[in-house]
Amino acid sequence: MDINNAEKRTLRDRVFDNFKEMVSRENIFEGLKNAAFYLWKSKLMYYTVIILFVKSLLVISNISYTNPTFQEMLTSYTKISHAYIYIYFIVLIISFAYLFKNRGHMWFLIGANLLLSILFVIDVWYYRGFTSLPTLYSLNETGNLDNLSSTVFSLMRKTDILFIIDLFILVPYGFINKKIYKKHSRNIVLFLALFIISSIYTIYVPYKVNTLNKYDVEQTFFEMKWKPSITICNASPIGYHYLDIYNYIKNSRGLKLTSDDKKEIKAWFDNKNKENLPDNQYSGMFKGKNLLVIQVESLENFVINKNVNGQEITPTLNKLLKNSLYFSNYNEEVNQGTTSDAELMTNTSIYPVSTGSTFFRYPNNKYYNSLPNILGRQGYFTQALHADKGSFWNWKPALSSIGFQNIVDSTGFKDDENIGLGLSDGSFLNQATPMVEKSKGPWYNYVITMSGHAPFDLPAKYRELKLNSELDSSYLGGYLQSVHYEDKQIGIFLDNLKKNGTLDNTMVVIYGDHCGIHKYYQSDVETTKGAESWMIDNHKEVPLIIYNSSLTGKEIKTTGGQVDLMPTILYLLGIDKKEYINTAMGRNLLNTNESYAVWSNGEFVGNAKSKSDKDKAVKGLDIANKIIESDYFKSKPN
Repeated sequence: MDINNAEKRTLRDRVFDNFKEMVSRENIFEGLKNAAFYLWKSKLMYYTVIILFVKSLLVISNISYTNPTFQEMLTSYTKISHAYIYIYFIVLIISFAYLFKNRGHMWFLIGANLLLSILFVIDVWYYRGFTSLPTLYSLNETGNLDNLSSTVFSLMRKTDILFIIDLFILVPYGFINKKIYKKHSRNIVLFLALFIISSIYTIYVPYKVNTLNKYDVEQTFFEMKWKPSITICNASPIGYHYLDIYNYIKNSRGLKLTSDDKKEIKAWFDNKNKENLPDNQYSGMFKGKNLLVIQVESLENFVINKNVNGQEITPTLNKLLKNSLYFSNYNEEVNQGTTSDAELMTNTSIYPVSTGSTFFRYPNNKYYNSLPNILGRQGYFTQALHADKGSFWNWKPALSSIGFQNIVDSTGFKDDENIGLGLSDGSFLNQATPMVEKSKGPWYNYVITMSGHAPFDLPAKYRELKLNSELDSSYLGGYLQSVHYEDKQIGIFLDNLKKNGTLDNTMVVIYGDHCGIHKYYQSDVETTKGAESWMIDNHKEVPLIIYNSSLTGKEIKTTGGQVDLMPTILYLLGIDKKEYINTAMGRNLLNTNESYAVWSNGEFVGNAKSKSDKDKAVKGLDIANKIIESDYFKSKPN
């Protein structure tokens, strides 16, 4: 039915009058008065804010300290810059409780407490395992947990109960007392007031810090730092996830480099390549030789050449050192991708992305000057062997994109004996032997072990080290037994290859993918009875051993990291550095005067000629982000 003009004016006037009445001074005052009344009555709301703030500090203490004492938990507030940002992020979430009436209001507050407590626990467990914090990208990696349950459980601590202990009282109390919040009205005015005020504050603080530059650069908010403890301390645990969601949405659009970005990348490589030393005796030492790279799960440097109760922990590796270049200051540089990050850096000489796993986020990235691609252009056959599922960390599609001509995953091995994550190293290396021997030379075989993964629960029949019961039953004892087992299996593997002369024409490279006992159980190591001082210290070092029977053993003390391995290998193989110098972020450790490494959290270890050189080295982490996110090296560089 059509409405004539007079009726339209009447309807418009009526709506206008209703609106005026709604926003009249009296009604606004009444609404604010009711809001203030409800706010005054909201004991559960106050409790929720306070308890979530306390739990936020528990997160900070668990990230700041390996195994926080009660006193460290109490003083964790000293680690944060702005306590109000924590409060306002909490209020931002629980303000929605005032959109619910009656007992729905109560259950929203309890539910918010429960869900955030679970999130806090996940943050802490994840940090213990990866020394980083979970992101939305981590949700894509949950498939990796199907054989890591024992590792996850081993990361729990008794003090974690503090995150949920109050809920064992609140939830039953809410069910039993049916009258609580039975007549609680919805209050939209109070919701809007709390939501708007907290929103403004959580936006203003980072603006004040980042845009107005009111604080030191290390205190910047809402900016993902390479050192996650800085990010979460500044932004609060809730704010960290707020930032993660923002970055996930922003980055989902992909990165298109500007001309300035490209200039920045080029300038970084130009600066890195300033060191131009004449070739030495290592140049082309193994030109035309086969290359066998063994990536050993969780192998740390502190066990090399060490004895426990008069027994060598790594007798095979110790023996190899007599004919090896041994890099004793070689650093783990992996980030959230852990093992897969080691694979990335070894084969591309590019740092991993700062958030999430590079292989999960960018499995189809191409790297024109990767190790298998460069060797492939030299006529090498390239093959990767790993007894895990090809989907684990997306390693199979990622290594295929990196350039390996043939990849064998768990489907190519007989599953006849399991230890930890899957097929035992003994069975795996035994089955891998003929695959390596049948490779048409020259070849590059990349072999990845996995029996040494946490929680180091090696079967009794393989625990060959004689340890006292207290040490043997600890994580440290389990680790020593696992390393000893890995070492033995590598020895058998190499002996089998040696029998038909394969090793004579082969350069063997052995390194640890990342730390093991110190990565996951540092606090347990420190309290283990019988642990010696050399077992306790953690410097994030993994061994790098380059072996050939023609070599004379030499220890090289130059500080380096996993990103440096590819240029070092190519130098020994006699590949012209022009092939990779403008794409490899690492340097040749056999021909350099620079001694440093950059950890994934942005820490610089070693020596720098100047602060400027140090800053430029750390800047490489940001440069790598741009390279990977834009698939910068998918084609031949200019």
